[in-house]
Amino acid sequence: MRDNRAVIRIRLDLAYRGTNFVGWARQPGLRSVQGVLEDALALLARQPVTANVAGRTDAGVHARGQVVHIDFPRDRWDKLPGRSDRTPERALLDKLNAMVPADVVVQNAVVAPPGFDARYSALYRRYNYRIADSVDYRDPLTGTWVLWSRQALDVDAMSESVVPLLGLRDFAAFCKPRRGASTIRELQEFTWERATQGPDTGLVRATIVADAFCHNMVRAMVGAALDVGLGRKPVQWPAHMLASRSRVNSSVVVAAHGLTLEHVEYPPDDLLASRAHAIRARRLDEEAEPVDCDQNPDQRLSGSEYP
Repeated sequence: MRDNRAVIRIRLDLAYRGTNFVGWARQPGLRSVQGVLEDALALLARQPVTANVAGRTDAGVHARGQVVHIDFPRDRWDKLPGRSDRTPERALLDKLNAMVPADVVVQNAVVAPPGFDARYSALYRRYNYRIADSVDYRDPLTGTWVLWSRQALDVDAMSESVVPLLGLRDFAAFCKPRRGASTIRELQEFTWERATQGPDTGLVRATIVADAFCHNMVRAMVGAALDVGLGRKPVQWPAHMLASRSRVNSSVVVAAHGLTLEHVEYPPDDLLASRAHAIRARRLDEEAEPVDCDQNPDQRLSGSEYP
């Protein structure tokens, strides 16, 4: 059993470009976000440190608002600043960013409030999926995080099509089956828009918010909406898929690189522990995990352009 007095819980906020990672989760012999972060932490702590994440993104999925908690040995924590006048938080931030590769940035490091759990305390995760459906908005410099569509999309039809997915639903039709795992999730927001300002101007952008996501869920829902936007399926298609509760004859799971984890929301500090306890108990009861955007190798689009 962990001695809570011997460690101090730290919250880390991360951004990363998922292009050259096999995803968040450490895999033997492969390059993962968790792997490069934990390797750096182990050198600083002089012992293994586990990075617990809010959402385990899949290969090729990016993050600008990923959240991690670690339990860092207290004796090493106090020594992190060395002879400098930095706080341990600042010293950890500086040293991690000097050690991790350029496609990972540790944005913040703070002592976590009591009861904080990056995964189980979260209220929701918010993702964006970006699509360029005109050559006017194809930018080679952003092509690693924007899907290119050869045809113009009917954004209004896409928006209408996903409304029936909102709420507490069984998303079996959009999830890769896992024995004993629940496919019931609460989809809090799913919208499509053509961005009119900022760096996304001209892009077709989806915003997807849920308490958690089961395997494939985000990219499968995007694929169903894309079939509507391209005129291949009627507006009722995503609702039809939802009602079928089957992956048979469903839309493709779109390529991962258009997807970015933007934000993870948490309750006020005094509710962190109770939220974590409730969600952990629920997930254990369901024998499921709030895992985000796992790929389905049979249906994943490997290219950067939608056919």
